[in-house]
Amino acid sequence: MGGLPAALATSPESPTTPAASARATIKASAVLKTLRVRAEVTSGYSRDYFHHWIDADHDGCDTRKEVLLAEARTSPSRYGSCSLSGGSWWSAYDGVTTTDSSTFDIDHFVPLSEAWGSGAWRWSYSTREAFANDLGFSSSLIAVSASSNRSKSDRDPAEWLPPNTNYWCTYATTWIAVKYRWSLSIDRAEKLKLHSLVVNCGNPRVTLPPRAPIVNDQSDPSGTTGGSTSGGTGSGSGGLDPHFTYCYEAKSHGYGPYQRGIDPEYDWYRDGDNDGTVCE
Repeated sequence: MGGLPAALATSPESPTTPAASARATIKASAVLKTLRVRAEVTSGYSRDYFHHWIDADHDGCDTRKEVLLAEARTSPSRYGSCSLSGGSWWSAYDGVTTTDSSTFDIDHFVPLSEAWGSGAWRWSYSTREAFANDLGFSSSLIAVSASSNRSKSDRDPAEWLPPNTNYWCTYATTWIAVKYRWSLSIDRAEKLKLHSLVVNCGNPRVTLPPRAPIVNDQSDPSGTTGGSTSGGTGSGSGGLDPHFTYCYEAKSHGYGPYQRGIDPEYDWYRDGDNDGTVCE
C-alpha cells in the first residue's frame, strides 16, 4: 500500500472560499484519536437538505465548475458566464483520464448521507450548504470518474475503498482531515479501518485544515424556516465549548475529545493519564 499524501491544502475560515494559508502538521493517528466515536444516525436524510452547487463568490462559476477548474491537468478554456471547453482531468479513485468533464462527478469526499449520520443532522441549513460547497479546504471535494463515484455511493472506508490501491493512504488521511474539519463523528468499524490504513501507511503526517464554523439548528432541515442554537469551531456538538468545570460535563453536552497542540480546550481540563487527549 503506497501513496503517502502530500501536504493537504489549507484555507481561511470561510468554508466556501479558496484555500490559502499554511498550517501545522500532526500524525494521522493523533488526528484520528480526536474524532468522537458514535453510532450513526440512520434516518431523516434527504439530499435536498444540502443545497449545491452554489456560486459563492459570484464570479459566474458554481462549485462544480470551480473544482473542475482547480483540478484540471490541462486547463480548459472558459467562456461566457462559466462554460468550459477543452481541458483534461484525472480520477484519483480509479486512474481514469478524460477530456470530457461531463463524464466526471464532483464527489463529496465525505458523502452527504455519511455527514448527516455523523452529525450534520443537527446542523442549520446554511451550515449544510457550506459543507456541500466547501471550497475552503481543497480536499473536501474531488473530481472523479462518474463510475467510481457511483461505486462509492455513501459508503465510508470500512465499506469501500478506491480501486486505485496506491491512493488508499491519501484517501484515509483526507477522510480523517475532512471529518476533523467539520467536527463529524466516526463509527467503530470506520475507526478500526482508518486505524489499520494509517498504520499500514506508516502513520503519515496530516496538515490540519481549519475547523469549519458550525451552527446547530434542528428546527427545519429543509431551510424554509430559520434560527440557530449555537456556532463556533469546537469539537463534539459543533459549537464552542463554554468551558465546563469537568470533562464529564463537556462530554454529556457533546463536546470533546480535545488534543494537545490542536484544541485550545485541551488546557481547560485535566489530562489524568497524560496521553495528550482530554474528555475522550
